[in-house]
Amino acid sequence: MRIEIWADVVCPWAYIGKRRLEQALADRELPGTGAEVVWRPFRIDPTAPDRATPLQDAWRDPMVNAALRRCAPDLSPAGNRVRVSRIAAEGGLGPPWGAAWRATSHDAHRLLHLARERGGAAVQGEVAERVMRAHFVDGADISDRRCLGDIAARAGFPEGAALLDDGAGDREVRELLLVGAARGIVTSPTIVVGDRALAGAQPPGVIADFLAAGDGGRVVPEEVRRLRWAESLLDRNDPLGALTLLEPLLGTYADDLNVRRAAARGYFHSAQLTRARDVLEGVVGDAPDDSYARLMLGRTLRRMGEEDLAAPHLKMAAAMTPGFA
Repeated sequence: MRIEIWADVVCPWAYIGKRRLEQALADRELPGTGAEVVWRPFRIDPTAPDRATPLQDAWRDPMVNAALRRCAPDLSPAGNRVRVSRIAAEGGLGPPWGAAWRATSHDAHRLLHLARERGGAAVQGEVAERVMRAHFVDGADISDRRCLGDIAARAGFPEGAALLDDGAGDREVRELLLVGAARGIVTSPTIVVGDRALAGAQPPGVIADFLAAGDGGRVVPEEVRRLRWAESLLDRNDPLGALTLLEPLLGTYADDLNVRRAAARGYFHSAQLTRARDVLEGVVGDAPDDSYARLMLGRTLRRMGEEDLAAPHLKMAAAMTPGFA
C-alpha cells in the first residue's frame, strides 16, 4: 500500500500528523504495515517571502493574523499556538516547540522530492523528519539552502545540497502542487490512499480505520490520470495549470481528441485565442459532429471579432445540441 501525505513542512499539523500516522501503523495489524509512505508538496502560505523573516514580525501582519483566526476561530492566535504546542507535546514533539521563521518552503519540498527520487521512501521520510524538527524544535531557517544541505547530509542524502543548487526538482514540485490542487487537496496534512483521502491530523484510531479500508483505487494509466487532473483544473478555473499538466500529452498524444479538446479549453480560458482557434479547427475537421468543439470554436471566433465566421459554428452547435443555443 502506498500512503501519500500531502502536507507543508511548515505546517505544525503536518508534523503532528506524521507522529499520529506512525502510531496508527504501530498500534494495529494493518494492510498498511510496511507500506511506502510518500511525502507530497502542499503550500499553506504561498505568499511567504524567499528571504526568511522572524515569525514574531509576521504575526503582527493583519493578513497573517486573520489567517490564523480562520484556522481556529474559537481561539486567539496566541491561544491557538498554545493549544498546538500542547498537542505537539502529547505526541512527543518538543519542548522546545515553535517555529522562529516565516519563509518559503519551496526548496524544502524540492529536497523531499529529490530524496525520494534518488534514495527512496525511507530516505525521504528521514529528510521529512529532520526538516520539520529543524523548523519546529530547533528554530532553524529551512529556506536556507545551507541548512537544507546539512539536513540532507545527516539524513543520508549527501548529494542533496548540490542538487538544490542546480535547480533540480523545481519543475516537478510545481507540477505536483498542481496535481494536488486537481485532486482537491485543500488541507495540510491530507493522507491519500488510492482514490480516498483523509484530511487533517486525525487521531491515530481514525487514521488506522482509514488505512484498514485498504486501497480501493482503480488502476488507471498515467496519461488518463494526467488528462483527468488537467480537466479538474479547468473546472477549478486554472487554465494555465491545466495546460502545464497537458504539456507532455500534447507531445505524445497530439492526435487524441480528448487531449485536444482540453487544450483548447485551456487556451480559450487563458485568452490564447489563436492557439484555441488552431486546435478547435483541427478538432472540428476531424470530428465534424462534435457539437461542443463547434460551440467553442464559434465562441473563440466571436471573441476574436470574427462574427461572420463564428455564426455558422454556433448555429450548427445549437442544432446538434439544443442546450447550446
